[in-house]
Amino acid sequence: MLLQRIITASILAPLVILAVFQLSSTYFSLVFGLIILVAAWEWGNLAGISSPVKRSLLLLALVLPMLGVHFWTQLLEIVAQAFDWPDVRDYSGALDWLVIIPVLFWILIMILIRNTPSGLLKLELKTRYKALIGWFVLLSAWMFFSRLRAFYDVEMAFYFLILIWAADIVAYFVGKKYGQTQLAPEISPGKTLAGMYGALIAGLVCAVALSLIYGFDLMIASDFVLLSVLTVLLSIYGDLFFSLVKRQRGVKDSGSILPGHGGILDRIDSLIAAAPFFYAGIFLIYRLVS
Repeated sequence: MLLQRIITASILAPLVILAVFQLSSTYFSLVFGLIILVAAWEWGNLAGISSPVKRSLLLLALVLPMLGVHFWTQLLEIVAQAFDWPDVRDYSGALDWLVIIPVLFWILIMILIRNTPSGLLKLELKTRYKALIGWFVLLSAWMFFSRLRAFYDVEMAFYFLILIWAADIVAYFVGKKYGQTQLAPEISPGKTLAGMYGALIAGLVCAVALSLIYGFDLMIASDFVLLSVLTVLLSIYGDLFFSLVKRQRGVKDSGSILPGHGGILDRIDSLIAAAPFFYAGIFLIYRLVS
């Protein structure tokens, strides 16, 4: 199992890195969008949507706002010209503030998992509500990771990936070696407090390394340390959220497309939760220093 994970990761990681550094913003957004659509198909199964037609409607419900977000500036230009409303261009950055919604959602999820894991496991939502939650979290992840790559350079998008990957790897091995106390035994018996602390330390190390490489002053370095550690913390609970949904559904993995990892959702679950929060932090840091 571990060997399969390593082989799959060693193939996927270079492809992802190439996509981050070599693709234009438009093509990167498209490729990541396709990944999100595969994840949405898997989410449809977890939500109990057995009909391929209804799952396809979920994908369509994602594609339409994706197009709207991608062509947001162009749409504003069309509105301005059609209605002679030049002030509408002032709303070109309005999408950035929408990040507040997914950030608050994931903080709430973290609090609920931390305090009432058994209650969440017993919670029975209708299929349409589960579909709506999946639509929301997947669209948010696509939107803000794509915007991170487009507006804050490839280096910041690459750092975000390194942060999530490093935390995931360190959590796995530290948890295996030293894990005794489980983090959320009702939801995911394999996750331990030791693994979580290892992941947080990995986030700290990543932030310090980034600060030294780019020569950040103490204030900016402190901001990056705090943002990185909190992003890792939220990514852990994002992982637990998807574990909870899988446990409710009675499955171990969201799919089987990736040997050793399961499905696409199994591979990007931490990223889905962390992307909006990290984007919000970068957005605020850049506004403070500009």
